[in-house]
Amino acid sequence: MVVLLVSSSHYRQAWHWLRQHPVFLCGFLLVAFWACCAMAFPLLAPYDPYAVDPLHRLNPPSASHWLGTDRLGRDVLSRILGGAREVFLIAPIASFLGTLAGTLLALIGGYWGGLVDEALNRIADALLAIPLILLGLLILTAVGPSRIAVILVIAAIFTPLVMRTIRSAVLSEREKDYVQLALLRGESPWYICVREILPNVFHLVIIEFTTRTGYAIFTSATLSFLGLGLQPPSSEWGVIIFEHYSFLSAGIWWPVVFPAFAISSLIIGFTFLAEGLNL
Repeated sequence: MVVLLVSSSHYRQAWHWLRQHPVFLCGFLLVAFWACCAMAFPLLAPYDPYAVDPLHRLNPPSASHWLGTDRLGRDVLSRILGGAREVFLIAPIASFLGTLAGTLLALIGGYWGGLVDEALNRIADALLAIPLILLGLLILTAVGPSRIAVILVIAAIFTPLVMRTIRSAVLSEREKDYVQLALLRGESPWYICVREILPNVFHLVIIEFTTRTGYAIFTSATLSFLGLGLQPPSSEWGVIIFEHYSFLSAGIWWPVVFPAFAISSLIIGFTFLAEGLNL
């Protein structure tokens, strides 16, 4: 009975917090919706997203194909649901790797300072001087497009951005009393970074991860649209738009508008989550 009361109290507190933060709730619902689509798309998709049907090419939305069909007769709704899995296999992983690397470098540079910090900042400046999409295009042109390559490229692009943000917080925390007390106790620098400073900047790390995931979705879709991300017949949303944007002039809008809406809604979801966490 006590456990049930405590659990009920926690649920009430959580619901009260969510009602006070509608932006976070909207973001959570959007992200949860697409995450469920990604996990359950074999059950939700009315058709095989890769099944070609030449007799029903470019059919507009109808009762049999709610979002229409594409240039090969594939069901657009099924393609979008399948593409959600591709998005969740790329964006969160790339964002996690970029946030992890950026946080590690921020702790090293922010705590040790001196030549180490100066060298890391100069490298970050050199990378940030190049437009991010252009940097991604250069790397993918050299190594070739694949899911792993796209993940690593996006992570590399985000690393200096995350490092700059977290480093500022580390510099502020480094001067506080609890760090000086740890030094007096004789704790090692790595212990101080991981056990003392990191927990106090972890909320900022979570916000960076959430924000960068939204950017990763856009970056992945952009690379695919430019032909250097995932390749056809992948159902990744940027690939769907890449295959059909030339049909817009003929009034065939559904294979482009619906994937673009999916991209926008998921980016908005992660943006709202980050804003809600930042309150």
